[in-house]
Amino acid sequence: MPKFALMFKKLLNKKDKLIELMKTPLNENCSAVVLKKLPEKLGDPGRFLIPCDFTGLDNCLALANLGASINLMPLSIWKKLRLPTLDNTKMVLELANRTISKPTGVAENIFVK
Repeated sequence: MPKFALMFKKLLNKKDKLIELMKTPLNENCSAVVLKKLPEKLGDPGRFLIPCDFTGLDNCLALANLGASINLMPLSIWKKLRLPTLDNTKMVLELANRTISKPTGVAENIFVK
């Protein structure tokens, strides 16, 4: 007789007890998980624009970036907006098209109203 035959014989003799063990009563937490439907898929929200107020510019909308990133701006636009002076930096940036850019300066925490 193979070694596992004895194991199967014991399992078959005690199958009533196994069926009782398989039945698990659901409490509030389990039933909530089982009954919970999948959330409805939403479409692309598009751009997240924030209205801003700069002197000399009408209808200014700033594109908000909700993640951590580096935003680049041409120096001519920085001067035109009359924003605070830039801090010197030794940073060198490699852009997506593999060009190297050395920023004139860095500004942090510029608030826009």
